Amino acid sequence: MKILAIDSSGLVASVAVVEDDNLLGEYTINYKKTHSQTLLPMLDEVARMIELDLKTVDAIAVAGGPGSFTGLRIGSATAKGLGFALDKPLIQIPTVDGIAYNLAGSRYLVCPLMDARRNQTYTGLYDFEGYKMRTVLAQCAVGIGEIIEKINALGREVTFLGDGVPVFAPYIREHCGVSYTFAPAHLNKQRASASAALAMEYYRAGRIQTAAEHRPDYLRLSQAERERKASLGSERT
Repeated sequence: MKILAIDSSGLVASVAVVEDDNLLGEYTINYKKTHSQTLLPMLDEVARMIELDLKTVDAIAVAGGPGSFTGLRIGSATAKGLGFALDKPLIQIPTVDGIAYNLAGSRYLVCPLMDARRNQTYTGLYDFEGYKMRTVLAQCAVGIGEIIEKINALGREVTFLGDGVPVFAPYIREHCGVSYTFAPAHLNKQRASASAALAMEYYRAGRIQTAAEHRPDYLRLSQAERERKASLGSERT
């Protein structure tokens, strides 16, 4: 089984190809360029380097949200375009789940933190039985205080990762009442290889969709939509 995975849900852009238990190639960039500039050239480069015929992939995995609204739309459009062109199914990986799978096999509770602005985070809680991931708290959008309260209540050692760690580290140091660590640099952001490996499990479980069915899961309204909603509410009053 061969999976092509794409993740442009945050600051990182990442493309990977996994075949069975082998990572054939991965291209991951965390730099100041828009994903519309980088994603397709990255895909072309990975395909060229591993001599990949895109028609041979079995499915296309894509980070399905939450995350950057623009980034999710770029990834979604790319995955849908490939799905339609190649007549291949899509596998939608919840972004927070994909980040957590970077730490597959961990003995500790895993807590991804994505910076959702205004002291909010896209997060969840996970643990592993061997390499099988279990969801303790499904991905959600909450305040940093709320997720730390849940962790403290569980009383388990935890590893934090994600682009929210630098933002929320001071709060964690002050309020986290259990032992904790931060994931190292090579594991602490989105990686398409982790999404591809998790997509293998989804594929075997039949969790696939057509390109036409795929829709990103934003978890909350965009800032523009929130401001418009607030404006309409104030006009009515």
